[in-house]
Amino acid sequence: MRLVIPLMITFVAGMIMILQFFVPATQSMGESLQEWYMIVASAAIFLGAVNLIQVHTHKIRFKLKNWKYSPVTIIGFSVMILTGLFLGIEPGRPFDYMFSQMMVPMGATMFSLLAFFVASAAFRAFRASNWRATLLLVSAFVVMLGRVPIGTMIWDRIPLISEWIMQVPNLAGQRAVMIGAAMGMVATSLRMIFGIERSYLGGAD
Repeated sequence: MRLVIPLMITFVAGMIMILQFFVPATQSMGESLQEWYMIVASAAIFLGAVNLIQVHTHKIRFKLKNWKYSPVTIIGFSVMILTGLFLGIEPGRPFDYMFSQMMVPMGATMFSLLAFFVASAAFRAFRASNWRATLLLVSAFVVMLGRVPIGTMIWDRIPLISEWIMQVPNLAGQRAVMIGAAMGMVATSLRMIFGIERSYLGGAD
């Protein structure tokens, strides 16, 4: 009985979300479910915040690995919440200042580190060990030349070839990946609706 009720709720909600695109009478119900989704998502954010505090408090209490970073996390989290609640989040407020002067630069720093991972992955992928890797290497080289002025200086058709590579084979590959991801999403959704996939209940059984 503990599993039957969540499975029934999942089945009914999933079928309503599917039928709203085919049965006009269920459109209002689908819209209501979407509004309920926002409420549930807000509750999930609250639970995530509570879990964050619990995890880092546990690390500080038992001095687990890298526990010294936990007080910084808790203090920063608390300051941002209290500042936003009591002083507002409008432009010019302390919350907006901390977000733009601390959160944004730290986020930019984290994303800038991705350049090194991309360079490392490109170095491993672009080794001409077989004809596929050689084709990838040549295509990437042509695309990069087409994006810089020196490519036009070498040959005025390099930008056109680069654009063709991006718009034809690259776009075809992107669409194939998107279609595959969409099919996987549909399959996973159907497994959840019909109770085959139960990992969201806290276990696979």
